[in-house]
Order: sequence, then C-alpha cells, then structure tokens
Amino acid sequence: MPDLFQSAGLDDGAPRPLADRLRPKTLAEVVGQDHIIGPDGPIGRMVAANRPHSIVFWGPPGTGKTTIARLLSTAFNLHFEQLSAVFSGVADLKKSFESARQRRRIGQGTLLFIDEIHRFNRSQQDSFLPVMEDGTVIVVGATTENPSFELNGALLSRTQVLVLRRLDDAALETLLQRAEQHFGEKLPLTDDARDTIKAMADGDGRYLLNLAEETASLKVVKPLDSAALVEAVQKRAPLYDKSREEHYNIISALHKSIRGSDPDAALYWLARMLAGGEAPLFIARRLVRASVEDIGLADPQAMVQALAAKDYYDFLGSPEGEIALAQCVIYLATAPKSNAVYKALGAAKRLAAEHGSLMPPAHILNAPTKLMKNLGYGAGYQYDHDAEDGFSGQNYFPDEMTRESLYHPKETGFEREIAKRLEYWAKLRAKKSGE
Repeated sequence: MPDLFQSAGLDDGAPRPLADRLRPKTLAEVVGQDHIIGPDGPIGRMVAANRPHSIVFWGPPGTGKTTIARLLSTAFNLHFEQLSAVFSGVADLKKSFESARQRRRIGQGTLLFIDEIHRFNRSQQDSFLPVMEDGTVIVVGATTENPSFELNGALLSRTQVLVLRRLDDAALETLLQRAEQHFGEKLPLTDDARDTIKAMADGDGRYLLNLAEETASLKVVKPLDSAALVEAVQKRAPLYDKSREEHYNIISALHKSIRGSDPDAALYWLARMLAGGEAPLFIARRLVRASVEDIGLADPQAMVQALAAKDYYDFLGSPEGEIALAQCVIYLATAPKSNAVYKALGAAKRLAAEHGSLMPPAHILNAPTKLMKNLGYGAGYQYDHDAEDGFSGQNYFPDEMTRESLYHPKETGFEREIAKRLEYWAKLRAKKSGE
C-alpha cells in the first residue's frame, strides 16, 4: 500500500518529516493506546474476529488517529482512501462512494478515512448512512471535538466512538528512543532536558518527534540542559504559533497554572500567548471556562470577573485591555478552588443516561387542561414559599428512582456556606419524611 507521500506523488527521496518516517508499520507499534489496541481492547477484538466496522476516533492531535486508520485498512485488506472534511465537499464524497462501489464489484472493500469529520455539516454526514449500511465503505472518522455535540445521532448510532488518550511520559519516551535509533545516536539532552522536551509535547507524539528532529540537527558540544533546549528550539522553531496546534498546548498550560493556584506561572503563559499574537478573546473564553470548571461556587465572583475582563477588553482593546486579562488571571489563580459543580454535572449526566427518559413525579407537573388534572397532574404539590421554613421537603426525582446526592461542595470559600445550607435542608427533609 502506498504511504502518504507516495499517494501525494512524492518519491522516496523527497524530504519527509521524522514523524512520517517513524510511522508505525503494525498496530503493535502504536504507543499510548493499549486500552483500544490491546487484545482486550475494541480494536484488538475487532481485528482478532476479522470483522471490521465503522469507527470514530476522538482524541487530541498527535495521538495516532490517522496511523491506526491506515493500519486497520492493512489488517483487513481494505483499500485506504483519505478525505479531509476541511477541504472536501459533496462532490468529493460522491466520487469516493462511486469508486468504492466499483472496487466492491471486483471484491475489494474500502476503508474511507475522514479527517476532521466534525467539520462536515448535517446533510454531508447523512450521506454516509446508506453506503455504511450496505457495506460499500467502512468509515473511520477522526475528530478532536466531542462527537456527542458535533456528529449526527444517526451517524453516531452506526459507529463506535473510541477515545484516544494523550500520550503519557512512557509512550513519549518510547518515541524518543525510536528517534534515537533512527538517528543512530542519543539526543544531546541532559536528563532534565529530556523531561522538558516531553513536557513541551504535552501528549502530542507528532509534535515530540518534530522537536526531536529539530534538536538532533543542532550542533552542540555538550548536552543541552532545559534552559538551553528551550532557547535553542525557540530560535529554530517557535514553540507558540497561533495558526497551528501548539496554541492549545499553551492555553492548557495557562488553565492548569490557574487550577494549580500559581499566579506567576499563569501570568507567564498569558504573556507567551499575547507575545505570540493569540486572539485575546480566545484567552478570555478559556478564563471564563476556568472560572466555572475549577472555581465554581467556591467563589461565585470568579465568573463575574472573567466576563468583566472579556467586556473590558472588548471596550478598550490592546494594550490596555490586556491588563484586564492579567487581573482576571491573578484573581482566578488566587481564588479558592472547587470542581464540585463540574463533577456534579458529570454525575447527573451519568444518572440520566442510566435511567433513561423517566417522567417527573406527577405532583410537580403542570396541569393546564382538565384532562391533565383528571390524570393527577399537579395533585399534592406543595408551594415551598407557603411551607414552614420555606421548604416543603417534597421529592423532585422521578418516582422510579431513589434520591441521589450529586453535588458535594468542598470546604473552601463560599461552598462552605452552601454545605451548611444543604446540611440544614437535609435535616428538614429527614424530619418531614418522618412525620
């Protein structure tokens, strides 16, 4: 099977990035994804059974989505065809489907790999359904976005969503060792610098190999320490480029510094992004997210500060507006932290998925018609403001469910007060249920 460069019309002598030269030749060589590739994983079981089916790979950049798709086509002896949803339209899809039909007539199946599949609109996604159902193509999609929000329900119901993880240190170390085997020598790095180059990659194997290739090309007398590595690589290839994937690494560093209550590191990453020309409103959106995800009700003013910083920047622009972003970063980093709301929502979603479409209890249903009243809608509802202590203690979960405790406030900031309220209401509820 021709590789990506041969498919593009390039011969073996054409320059190729290290990441492409070291692309795994078998599924066993893929690193960091044992949970899906291993014998007990969904890919491992599918290959063992020799029964291919359509898949959507969801994961961050540089984790092997394209590579695994190509290796699956080899494992199942399928023709590999690749399209990008960024550059392809309906005409391209029709052409691919017709080519697949022709191959099918002579006994050759097709694996159609769609990169950035979430970029296709609803009608384009729907066009896959008939050719998936009749076996014309096995579709393997790749996305960095949540499929639940970006893909049609009909398409999701015909595919298996597999989550690829960011590469951990062990997987990144394996890639560094493969690079060194390819070069025939160790990279000129101290142990600390070796850790630094893996940290720079932030779980992205392709980016790590790009850094390794850049480092190997440096002419140095002695191994580089962390500071020298950062300086050297920055001079040769800037680590921040808002037009490429690296900006997600840096915004992640800012977010994690805020979460870790380190205002100095957070300010550093903010300055890196501003110096790199990042859109300030992109930064502001992440600050708003951090204010809810990592602080929440421990300090309800955090979200107010984040939204105010966004409005301030909208009003003044640069450079004055950047001060508001800096103030917000410091406020968020020094605020009490709680992910209790974030975890509560996750628990609620799992509970909703587990129990399905249960109806609310009849007593809290509105009854705008006589029929609904006769069916018992609203019967027995107690208006909390009229109840003693302003609290009726009624059940608001579906009758078929037992009451669940989903929100667990932490003993930090304002959530300490919320915990007291919840404890008070729990005592009232217990008292009323015993009456």
